[in-house]
Amino acid sequence: METTKLNCWNYMKCGREPGGKDSEKLGICPAAADVSFNGLNDGKNAGRLCWAVAGTFCHKEVQGTFVDKRDTCIQCDFFKLVQAEEGIANLSSNFLRFVPHDAISSLLNSMNYRHVEAGERFITQGEAGNTAYIIQRGSCLVVVEKDGELHPVNHVGQGDIVGEMAILTGEPRIAHVDAQTDMEVWELDREQFDSLAEQEPELLNFLTELVANRFDSTRPMADRGIGKYAATDIIGRGGYSIVYKGMHTTLNMPAAIKMMRHDLVMRADFLDNFRNEAKVIASLNHENIIRVYDIEERYRTVFIIMEFVGGISLKDLIRRLKTIPPPLAIDFIIQICSGLSYAHQKNIIHRDIKPANIFVLEGNHLKILDFGLACPPGTEDFESLGTLFYMAPEQIEGDPLDYRTDIYALGIMAYEMVVGKRPFPEDNLAELFKMHRTRDVPDPGEIVRDLPESLREFIIKAGRCDPEQRYKDVGEILEYFQPLAKEFGLKKHRNLLLEKRNMSTFFLVYKDEHQLEVSHLMEEFSTRLEKMGIIMKGADFQDIHF
Repeated sequence: METTKLNCWNYMKCGREPGGKDSEKLGICPAAADVSFNGLNDGKNAGRLCWAVAGTFCHKEVQGTFVDKRDTCIQCDFFKLVQAEEGIANLSSNFLRFVPHDAISSLLNSMNYRHVEAGERFITQGEAGNTAYIIQRGSCLVVVEKDGELHPVNHVGQGDIVGEMAILTGEPRIAHVDAQTDMEVWELDREQFDSLAEQEPELLNFLTELVANRFDSTRPMADRGIGKYAATDIIGRGGYSIVYKGMHTTLNMPAAIKMMRHDLVMRADFLDNFRNEAKVIASLNHENIIRVYDIEERYRTVFIIMEFVGGISLKDLIRRLKTIPPPLAIDFIIQICSGLSYAHQKNIIHRDIKPANIFVLEGNHLKILDFGLACPPGTEDFESLGTLFYMAPEQIEGDPLDYRTDIYALGIMAYEMVVGKRPFPEDNLAELFKMHRTRDVPDPGEIVRDLPESLREFIIKAGRCDPEQRYKDVGEILEYFQPLAKEFGLKKHRNLLLEKRNMSTFFLVYKDEHQLEVSHLMEEFSTRLEKMGIIMKGADFQDIHF
């Protein structure tokens, strides 16, 4: 039976927790009100980290800042109780849980030992460093100095690692670290970590969790920046990435920031291919494709900065409605095909089409997400990147991919929309792999009796094992569905085989004596643009005064 962990007000019996006997008269204790520490050490708010919050009410006295009361807190019976209960910390930053048990001793033997005195600041914010510290005994406080004030942001103990961002970047430290008690630590530099990660690849998951933990917090941080954007809360996790909500720091514009997991990005073959496709992915501009603003490489991984949209994933919509009505399913298929047609013209295969990567906005407008695994035609997918439930046979086999790979996934997804579940049993993954390789998608009409014949035929043809028996491209699907869209009175979708274009306007303000030089420059500029397929138009405005 699991024992409930006490909060400070339960132990101290001060009566100043919300609803406590003295909370109305004396006010709620700041530790009970500070939600920035909520959940840490399985406590409520800062109920088990009260020493990190200023103005708490302990021993019938209002305490000062954490700096003022720190020495007293270390001697407090409740503080000692928390230390004893936590033992090897279970926070996401815990390092040793990523190291195989039989490798821990050899790891520690390869590092330098250091003793740290209680009260000693052994990491200073702003200083450069390439060393992290694994804590064998004792505990310390991580403190961010911001706008002249000190903010406690974390408490780490036995089994944890501190100063860990040095392993990733070698950039200046983002926080101070002060020893609360005498400590025994082991120094780990970046070169040692890289060597260890080669032997134990699962340590790359540790890097992902380090960065995720850095950005997913409501507490003060010295730096959450990724290029021009600042990351905040985690809004999604997947097998290949973690997605944050973010904000452009100067334009105050919301964004979604997807961080690729380190075990993927730190494979040289993947990163090289991704860099080659990154510029193309960022250039996609279509009403049914999520807009990518930028791609940044930091913290030894890749961040994809995308537009942030409200709405619901198609996965959640299917879960909510059970099935999607056929007219709406056809509308969704047409919109997805419009976006895929545009991407395919750019020689991009999405490679991970599934309901979780389709977002439904207001008015049932769709956006295709997650081009992070996109690849050009002819890619041999030996890594089987994608999502098993929607993977085409050629994707599973590692055969060269083409646009029909996306069409197969769309067929599986269409089946799921109208039937309410995926087509093959999923209790045995090995058997599921075999079914995808050897069986066509079953006839959905056997389950949904009133399914429109055209929709039924689409699902059957799109879900063929043999790519040669599928639609040759999504343009063919768009043509196929146009009569059915008219029959159901759906909004007419543009066949975006016609390429969408952007237009920019700018003005040159110059004096008469510069007229000839400007003309020559514009002729040269126009010639270079024409080679890129860009049209430039000009107009003269006379007698402009500045």
